[in-house]
Amino acid sequence: MQESSWHESDSFSELQPISALLADFSSVPESDEEPEPDQYSTGNRRRRAAVALVALWSGTFALHFFAWGYWFVLGLTTLMGVHVVRVLFARPLSLPKPLDDSNPETLPFVSIMVAAKNEEAVIRRLVQTLCNLNYPPNRYELWVIDDSSTDRTPLILAQLVQEFPQLRVFHRPVGAGGGKSGALNQVLPLTKGEIIAVFDADAQVTPDLFQRVLPIFDRPEVGAVQVRKQIANVSRNLWIQGQVAEMALDAFWQQQRIAVGGIGELRGNGQFVRRAALDQCGGWNEATITDDLDLTVRLHLNDWDIDCTTYPAVEEEGVTSAIALWHQRNRWGEGGYQRYLDYWQPLLRNRLGISKTMDMFVFWVLQYVLPSATIPDTLIAVLRHQPMLYTPLAGLSVTMSLLGMTLGLRRIRRAEAAIAGSSSLKANHPKLAIISLLRAVYGTFYMLHWLPVMASTTARMSIRPKRLKWVKTVHFGSDHEQNNTI
Repeated sequence: MQESSWHESDSFSELQPISALLADFSSVPESDEEPEPDQYSTGNRRRRAAVALVALWSGTFALHFFAWGYWFVLGLTTLMGVHVVRVLFARPLSLPKPLDDSNPETLPFVSIMVAAKNEEAVIRRLVQTLCNLNYPPNRYELWVIDDSSTDRTPLILAQLVQEFPQLRVFHRPVGAGGGKSGALNQVLPLTKGEIIAVFDADAQVTPDLFQRVLPIFDRPEVGAVQVRKQIANVSRNLWIQGQVAEMALDAFWQQQRIAVGGIGELRGNGQFVRRAALDQCGGWNEATITDDLDLTVRLHLNDWDIDCTTYPAVEEEGVTSAIALWHQRNRWGEGGYQRYLDYWQPLLRNRLGISKTMDMFVFWVLQYVLPSATIPDTLIAVLRHQPMLYTPLAGLSVTMSLLGMTLGLRRIRRAEAAIAGSSSLKANHPKLAIISLLRAVYGTFYMLHWLPVMASTTARMSIRPKRLKWVKTVHFGSDHEQNNTI
């Protein structure tokens, strides 16, 4: 996910009384008509975050002091475990055959959009890659949105426009708001595609990208497709190795969840969206720091499905230091948690339907609630000299991580072997299986960083006024030395 640019905001600069906090959660509309997502997506986030945090801590304290508290957690874990087992053993949807391009004029027109700010290290490689896809040049266009870059990005783009006829460049003035979402929204009316593809500036893809992805849109219920994300700068760096396993984990569980009618999610880089679905959702939300996760909820609330592919993948640079990882994951954590605060009313009213609501609930608890609840759970356990209450849920989470990473890495090997025409026996070699297991063990240990990330994020969102400003991940390109180790 690429981060958004922001103007500073002084909203909620003063602490609110508890009555004001609670009032925000009591304003559920009585009408059965589905409200517009915008009604929920901007204001009172700190109030909602504060009430949610108080409820989480109070609930944890209460469960510790009730005799049946542990049995409640065990029962919840069992119910969630049943859903997880169902998801685990589901058969992923089979990918359609590659696109038949024998009649180019009947192929869907695709608009690729890239929001770029100070990307001189990677922008040339990106444009060269995306302008040389195995797809008729007159059936797609590439829009690069220069978001007030101060480096050589505008100069490089001016040179590339002369070389590639499908390249379009749009320069945003200094002070243009909305960040990545604002840039995409500003240029969307200028695009012609029935399918909109969004990439980050460091993206790299295979030439057969469109042939593999576009046939998925033949299913009319599919509103978007997310291609698997893959780390480009693979090295001995331990943070990079953790991210490799993490991407495999994410793709595996996404495909399994989709297979049972659950929630598929967008990941920003490498997302394809049907224009009709995007228009129905009102474009990208400019009041969020993770536009992809916000759009995910909007699409599902508007009865669209999101699919995910193992192949092809989109490569992107991973972060190589603890500080960079901390800042990046704090933004991801805040944006992911924020969508539940923004859309809690339609979600609570089961607007997604039973299957998607159940799936979202399970992964919401494991990804966001459990890490935040670990702090009060640990505190009470230490003070009262008793076991931690949420141990069953933690065990379920660790098991899912180990299985997801191991099976995800194996699935990627098999998919790549099938595409390359290699023997499946080679992809399933016992030595590779052991390596995948070891990577999964390390990856699960690496994922422990999510505990302090979410604990600090939920606390910060509840207490501190939001100061919105431009933050972006620095991209170095292929020439940057990535082989440093911890």
